[in-house]
Amino acid sequence: MTVPVRHGHGPGQPPCGHRSVPHTGDLRVEAWAPTREECIAEAVRGMVGSFAELPADASGTARQYMVCAEDDDRLLAGVLEEIIYRMDVADELPSDVAVTPEPGGVRVRCTMCGSSTATQTGAVPKAVALHGLRLAPDSHGWACRVTLDV
Repeated sequence: MTVPVRHGHGPGQPPCGHRSVPHTGDLRVEAWAPTREECIAEAVRGMVGSFAELPADASGTARQYMVCAEDDDRLLAGVLEEIIYRMDVADELPSDVAVTPEPGGVRVRCTMCGSSTATQTGAVPKAVALHGLRLAPDSHGWACRVTLDV
């Protein structure tokens, strides 16, 4: 298991963070944050951090997209699937991500940089597994877990 990555959030608020957990033949990412949208953003950071290191000075292009879903679990899957799609088709990785609520879903804003600027440190995810997928409130805010096919 990797060491959790924690970020301070604000006075009196729980921290945001994520960790990668080895999973038989796959990779599991767990994330947590005070809000649903911040938790989704942490899951994106956790997914990318599981296989790539981006230079702090990487320049990028702003991209945004909407994801709508029937429930929170599918919303998380939809956001991650879009990131995987963009990695595969456009050869881009998010160096920064922000997620905001929208009616029926979320708006994702990313700063995308070329994959060639990254150092690969692990297996690149190919898909999001729906088995065991979870995004839900917990006693400290929101938490999620997702298994990624690598």
